[in-house]
Amino acid sequence: MTAANRGPVYPLPLKEPHNDPRFDCGLVFDVARVLEAHDYPALAAGHDLLELSQALFGFIYSTEDKV
Repeated sequence: MTAANRGPVYPLPLKEPHNDPRFDCGLVFDVARVLEAHDYPALAAGHDLLELSQALFGFIYSTEDKV
């Protein structure tokens, strides 16, 4: 089966919030650097990092049960 034939992988189910060691500040900073490398403005304040972190969390995890 090819990737085109599979359903979406994200969001991942989140059973216990804040217990995934992969989701850390390093991930958020890495994504921020990738955005900058693609000529998006650099994150300028802590609020920018918070917003990016929340957006990533919302994309990666789901607190709702998938049916």
